[in-house]
Amino acid sequence: MDIRAQLIERFLRYVAVESQSDARATALPSTPGQQRLAALLAADLRDLGLADVVIDACATVTAKKPGTVPGAPRIGFIAHLDTVDVGLSPVVHPQLRRYEGADLCLNPEQDIWLRAAEHPELDPWVGADVIFSDGTSVLGADDKAAIAIIMTLLADLGPEDRHGDIHVAFVPDEEIGLRGAKALDLARFPCDFAYTIDATEVGEVVTETFNAASAEIVFTGVTAHPMSAKGVMVNPLLMAHDFIAAFDRAETPERTAGREGYVWFHDLVAQAAQARLTAMVRDFDRESFAARKRRLAAVAEEIAARYPTGRVACRISDTYGNIADSLGGDRRCVDLLFAALAEVGVTPKPLAMRGGTDGSALSARGLPTPNFFTGGLNFHSRYECLPVPAFETAYAVAGAICRLAPDHPRT
Repeated sequence: MDIRAQLIERFLRYVAVESQSDARATALPSTPGQQRLAALLAADLRDLGLADVVIDACATVTAKKPGTVPGAPRIGFIAHLDTVDVGLSPVVHPQLRRYEGADLCLNPEQDIWLRAAEHPELDPWVGADVIFSDGTSVLGADDKAAIAIIMTLLADLGPEDRHGDIHVAFVPDEEIGLRGAKALDLARFPCDFAYTIDATEVGEVVTETFNAASAEIVFTGVTAHPMSAKGVMVNPLLMAHDFIAAFDRAETPERTAGREGYVWFHDLVAQAAQARLTAMVRDFDRESFAARKRRLAAVAEEIAARYPTGRVACRISDTYGNIADSLGGDRRCVDLLFAALAEVGVTPKPLAMRGGTDGSALSARGLPTPNFFTGGLNFHSRYECLPVPAFETAYAVAGAICRLAPDHPRT
């Protein structure tokens, strides 16, 4: 079976396993489907003859393909098991279609159409085979395209191929806070550096991500009957309102782009006695990131002083870090990635990602982990799709990384 057929066959088999994550769950993994997918992958890895195949209770799967070149860097590849829950069906019905550049009916029964004029990102793929969902779900190329790439690579690297040790990890619950990567036992993933293969179009590489933190601000008021409330009642909704109003409306997600950071107040649950406000803090620059967190704490103190009989509690916790901050003086993972792109003939498109990947969590733990593309488009959408030539190109980059690694020896 040629590489194209292998990639498609594996991808279709993996998307058949329902594996949406659930942000409301506290267990890891958050859904049983991820455990089922992990079991399938562990069995496939054993069938491929890999060493040290481990699947744990958290549905994290790790394995090792021993190298053929002593002293070559130990490379890791990581992909996530879960698909995102955006209110669509967890069941994926993929379809391989030739895209002709015209409106495409994804689902005749429900009259779901992909309108060509609304999706110019597909223009480069006119005449190509593209995998779509039926419009009732996301496709799951984020991140099962990466899983298929990694598994196909492991299957096709032979004893004649030059590479160092290759470690793989499949982790749960990336879509709900990078939970799996944060819990990954790095002793089971002993590589010099690693790569996530996640989302993004052909050529896009991520060596910078946001620094991220979450904040919860709890406002406790004073209740009173309205007929005797003067001078007594403290309304926690107004406390929350005053808190939000203290921040610059120009520094919000909908008003920023590029390398601009923001504070995003995204949830407020309130009643007469208490209001609970949650916020996300994002910034590429560490000093600016720290300043935004200090500002949250300072405004909490200001509101507490303004309402002396009420209470304000502000809790801030870091979520993940900027990959760039973990690189230090050893940029082999970046140099090797760009060398692989050149080998395959792909023009790199460096992307400062306004978000995070599992690599953000791993980099913060001391394992530099940049990201490169799967070739998928429109992730987190019913119009998510995977142009097959882009899928093949992502596979080629992964293979080139392994083949070129011996030219970047361990220090």
